[in-house]
Amino acid sequence: MRASAKQPQRAPDGAPVHCERHRPEQTTLTCLVQQHAASFIAHAEASTGAALPRFIKDGFDAFLECGILAQGFLRLRFGSAANSNIHLHGLVLAGVYRCGADGSPAFVETDAPTYDELRALLQTVIARLMKMLTRRG
Repeated sequence: MRASAKQPQRAPDGAPVHCERHRPEQTTLTCLVQQHAASFIAHAEASTGAALPRFIKDGFDAFLECGILAQGFLRLRFGSAANSNIHLHGLVLAGVYRCGADGSPAFVETDAPTYDELRALLQTVIARLMKMLTRRG
């Protein structure tokens, strides 16, 4: 019996397939969330006078752990046809829970951001991205 060399995988057009691990810890969004999640949570809690619900903090943690091999070997999401679905994680704050006078939780909805707040946020994101891209050359 003769040993055969393993053939590289090929795409339908015959081109060799090269697979490389996605590195979410190096993406701009993940870096920004890592740098600013704690200060965002502190600011949100200070401005509302209430602690953010645990599921919001857990959402930040889950976002930062997604795709990191040290957090688990394999995570897959499949559609109904068992095809991989590209997905995006997002954290959206719609409000906070506060304890009422009787101790029961009451949801307090946040106001939609104003045009000026969105513009300021966009300018901050642009400035930070440009600074990071300049550092990376």
